[in-house]
Amino acid sequence: MMIVLAFLTVLVLVPFVCRLAVASGFVDKPDERKQHEQAVPPLGGVIIFTVFLGFMMMTSHLPWGVITALALILVIGIIDDAWGMNAKFKFIMHFTAAFILVVGGGAQIESLGNLLGFGDIHLGWLAIPFSVACVVYIQNAVNMIDGVDGLAAGNSFMIFGWLLIAGLLGHAQAAHFEISVLMACLCGFLAYNMRSPFLKRAKIFLGDAGSMALGLMIAWYAITLSQGESATIKPVSVAWILALPIVDSFGLLVTRLKEKRPPFLPDRRHFHHHFAYANFNAGQTSILIILYSFLLGAVGFVGIKIGIPEFILGWLWVALWMTHTLLTLKPAAFIRQLSKLQVFLTRTLYSQK
Repeated sequence: MMIVLAFLTVLVLVPFVCRLAVASGFVDKPDERKQHEQAVPPLGGVIIFTVFLGFMMMTSHLPWGVITALALILVIGIIDDAWGMNAKFKFIMHFTAAFILVVGGGAQIESLGNLLGFGDIHLGWLAIPFSVACVVYIQNAVNMIDGVDGLAAGNSFMIFGWLLIAGLLGHAQAAHFEISVLMACLCGFLAYNMRSPFLKRAKIFLGDAGSMALGLMIAWYAITLSQGESATIKPVSVAWILALPIVDSFGLLVTRLKEKRPPFLPDRRHFHHHFAYANFNAGQTSILIILYSFLLGAVGFVGIKIGIPEFILGWLWVALWMTHTLLTLKPAAFIRQLSKLQVFLTRTLYSQK
């Protein structure tokens, strides 16, 4: 009942908040980098996490560190979406929120498991700095894929789905309930954000507040469900479930550094841009990439369940990382193959009509 209520609350709030945002001028306007056709309110994340936190305050016991870190990210994101913010200061705030989550929330990566076949990798004194760096990385990785209607929220929904299954199978009841509520809130948002036969364009965006907050919560559940004696999922499985945003952002950073450009300077070389260059529309792009990301998650999650050794999955993940980086550096061949896929799918769908 609580999950349904969370979904309905977001579903009802979005149109109301959109009207207020448009009336007040709090909208994301199109420019040379942003391809949407009309001004769109960037308050989806604020709605999602306001509702989520409201339900958590009533029914759950999230650590103060999680609530504080999430609130900080939302405030910083709202300010950035509304007026803009100095990039260095914003980055400092991301590290501050990550530190609060890691130390105050207890989201510490103490072991990477037998990731590479040389025995369990225990981090010891590196646990806190490594965990903080990972949380910041995941926040920004989710933010960087938020370039197509429905992609960041839809891919986050899929990631939470895998973590939900891990919590359910591992009898982590608190995490299972919390993730279910968060996924319900995401569902309510996606009804207005992901393109479909019923929605020709997004009526609301996540905004930086939303994408960063999603990254923070993905990091929180991914770490806490994979660490300690009560862990319900292997670290290597988490690496595969989070593979797409992780490897895509890394490939972009390598490309920008190679070209001696600022590593966080926006451009049009993201994975989803390859699909646009191959003539896929926004709806098709989101669905195909989320499906691909789902399959990557299945490799890590199902692979462990059927007995594939951790180190084999670990080295395969490293190979995926390197391959995606090469793809980002030289995407022309990949775009050509995507173009052929687009033609094939178009012909197939047309012949069925």
